[in-house]
Amino acid sequence: MLRPPLLRHARRAHTSAFKNNPHLDEIIRVDHAGELGADRIYAGQMAVLGTSKEGPLIQHMWEQEKKHRQKFEELISKYRVRPTVMTPLWNIAGFALGAGTALLGKEAAMACTVAVETVIVDHYNDQLRTLMEDPQIDKEILDTITQFRNEEQEHHDTGIDHGAEQAPFYQALTEVIKTGCKVAIAISKKI
Repeated sequence: MLRPPLLRHARRAHTSAFKNNPHLDEIIRVDHAGELGADRIYAGQMAVLGTSKEGPLIQHMWEQEKKHRQKFEELISKYRVRPTVMTPLWNIAGFALGAGTALLGKEAAMACTVAVETVIVDHYNDQLRTLMEDPQIDKEILDTITQFRNEEQEHHDTGIDHGAEQAPFYQALTEVIKTGCKVAIAISKKI
């Protein structure tokens, strides 16, 4: 347990980190929520397709998402960021989205991956632009988001390469998922 003087010091360190970049709190909160959602989407896909020939592919992407989630859990603690209050809902919704699209077939599961990762790559690129405007950039956050953005792009490309565009109603399905992701991002930034 921290003693009061140490606690005050920890609060000052937290405050000074965010004074340099006022967007950092929001970035860490929303990225933590997003990586939780991605983890749960792949868990849902594995529950349905885990024993199929796509199982190892989905497992590989899921392992990366687990690492992304773990890193943002570390950053939430390190920077003392309040997670989104929507965490329980994102947990359930992510699993349901992953399992639901997988039940429609491997192509629909891959379409889900493409839709989610399209939004996430754009989101990470926006964050990188915001962070690079700061003369006292937080290198750990910048490096983390850059690496994760690259891995999310890999997931997107994997989805395309594995039949996403052959999913029934591909365009409609991906647009609905993209809209849902954008709404989840907007909500998670604030609450």
